[in-house]
Amino acid sequence: MESVVSPEPSQKTPSDSSSKQVTTIEELKDSTDAELTKIRLMRAFVEARDPSSKEVDDLMIRRFLRARNLDVEKASAMFLKYLKWKRSIMPNGYISPSEIAEDIAQEKVFVQGLDKKGRPIVVAFAAKHFQSKNGADGFKRIILPSDPMQFAFQVLLLNDNKYFFCMMPPGQEKFLSIADIEGWGYANSDLRGYLNALSTLQDCYPERLGKMFIVHAPYLFMRIWKMIYPFIDDNTKKKIVFVENKKLKSTLLEEIEESQLPDIYGGQMPLVPIQDS
Repeated sequence: MESVVSPEPSQKTPSDSSSKQVTTIEELKDSTDAELTKIRLMRAFVEARDPSSKEVDDLMIRRFLRARNLDVEKASAMFLKYLKWKRSIMPNGYISPSEIAEDIAQEKVFVQGLDKKGRPIVVAFAAKHFQSKNGADGFKRIILPSDPMQFAFQVLLLNDNKYFFCMMPPGQEKFLSIADIEGWGYANSDLRGYLNALSTLQDCYPERLGKMFIVHAPYLFMRIWKMIYPFIDDNTKKKIVFVENKKLKSTLLEEIEESQLPDIYGGQMPLVPIQDS
């Protein structure tokens, strides 16, 4: 599995062979014959170059292939780079809650409910993010690629942890995000950090973002967005929607049932801090 939060080093982590996930035929049922062939080719290629590749399932291999239009060579290079990144930034294979206690307490991100396609909903508040004291590297460790916290993304993929439970339903690979920019100002303008987070999302977690709604975006943010936009790949650009304030609820309801929509956007679900969900 991809990097996850783990309670303590003594606990089993997804890097343990005992926690390795096995991809079933049912999970790969929407794969084309070409994809199934390329999955086998890519697996043989990457396992020969990095034995730790044996610990990932076919769904991850497929995500990297799809991100590179089934080009085995390009997808393999991308995947091997991801494994190297993971080892360098998380040598133990996980991020401990104690490392990100401050970010958890600030309640930047909420993960709860499912959209109409069964994708978990991530609500992120950009005005609660300030440039990391640890610089760009610190930001890449704790920030969610594409807006506030990588921690929330890891909870989505969680497998074995006594503090949190897995919020990614079986067979689901993507999530929907609501990026709330209300109150965002110069103090939150961490362009370098945003670009690093964007790079992490695109290069290390491909084919995970299903859709992103950007709401309450002020004029100042749009100026920063113009600088970020050229660095977003075309597939990701198609998934991002800026929502007008007057059409906020109606637009969100196109993807989310009212019972699953956060109450701050006119729905029925109260927001619950991620550590309490």
